[in-house]
This record gives sequence, C-alpha cells and structure tokens, in this order.
Amino acid sequence: MNRFRKNYFQQIIARRANREPFQHITGKQEFYGLDFEVNSDVLIPRPETELIVENAIEILQKIEKPRFCEVGTGSGCISISILHNVSKATAIGLDVSEKALKITRRNAEKHEVSDRVELKISDVFAVLTEEKFSLIVSNPPYVPSEDISGLQTEVRDFEPIIALTDGKDGLSIVEHIVENSPKFLYSKGFLLMEIGFSQAEKVRQMFSPEIWQTVEILPDLQGIPRMIKAQLK
Repeated sequence: MNRFRKNYFQQIIARRANREPFQHITGKQEFYGLDFEVNSDVLIPRPETELIVENAIEILQKIEKPRFCEVGTGSGCISISILHNVSKATAIGLDVSEKALKITRRNAEKHEVSDRVELKISDVFAVLTEEKFSLIVSNPPYVPSEDISGLQTEVRDFEPIIALTDGKDGLSIVEHIVENSPKFLYSKGFLLMEIGFSQAEKVRQMFSPEIWQTVEILPDLQGIPRMIKAQLK
C-alpha cells in the first residue's frame, strides 16, 4: 500500500472513530434502488421512508397528469424516487435550506428528472399561492427536542438539527402541514407523511372528519406506526 492510500484509509478510520456517519464519508446513500449524494446539510435517507415512495407511486400511477409537492425536500430522495418510477409525474420540492436544495438539484440531475421538479426555498407552504396537487408528501422534523440528546451520536452531531426537530414537541410542523394541506390539494387528493413511533394517535386527532375522507396509519417493516395516509373529501 502506497503512502497516499495509507493516509486515505487512516483518515477514513479516524472520521469513523469520531462517529461520523459512513454515508458522509462516502458521500452517498442508497434509497429505493438509487444512489443519492448526501452530506451534513441533509438527512441521510432511511429505509422506513421508502414507505412514502411506495404509496406515492401507487397513487400517482392512477392519475392522468399527476403533480405532487414535497415539503422538506432534503436530499430529494423521496421526490426523485417517485419521479424516477412515475414518468408522467411532475413535482415541486420545498425546503427552508438553500444548502439542502443544492443537494436535491444535483441528485435530480444525476437521475435525470431535473426537468420535472421545480425546487423552491420555502418555510413549509409559504411560497405557494393558488397551486393544487394530487398529492403532498413530507418527512417533517418530528423528533421532540427533549429526545435529541438521546439520539445516536451519528445522528445528533452530524445531521441537520432543523431536519430532525421543530425545537418543540415534534408536532408543530406536522400540525401545520395537516392544517394547510387542504388548501393545496385537489378534491380526493392525498397526504403522505412520516411520523414518530409514539405520535400516531396524536397526529390522527389533527385530521378533521369534516375535511378528510380517510386517515390511515401505516406501519413500517418493523411494525412501527410510521406513516399517515390521508385522503381529502
């Protein structure tokens, strides 16, 4: 092994010993069969989030001209995976972080869907006006602030805090999405949103039966309540 390679591997070992995520060291993470660029500006895609993609594909494939919105785009793994599998779909991706949207943009170009996704800096729905969608998807910051200290070092110290928590009980942005989604959904439109393992019933109660036709709580592969699937009347 030459000196350059030896130094390279020593640096990797040192970074990992410092609990830096392996995905940050390699600069990528696989999600729904695709490789995504990641760094400390975005959440590392997790397998449980693929549940959103699976359900979104099923919904959008039945629509003639599907258009959807993602709140909190991050790396773009959700939107890009959906667009990759539903060729007739278009999307708007919203994120409060300009740095995160730069990663989204590069991932969209890599997977050749950049012409079908419009990226906007926005605090939740702030930049939207009269636009309507068949579907809204989101993996919002739902971790209660009091739980942050108990997270793995790899998560707590290396992933963006604004993508993990709202700085409160973990439900303020979730509630904002639930309350405002109807303004931007067509009749019979859907909301797919990831939630924390203990939040299912609290989130279910946010949905008014006068506005929403159905509200389902779907489990991930470990049987943990992981996603809200709600359909507008």
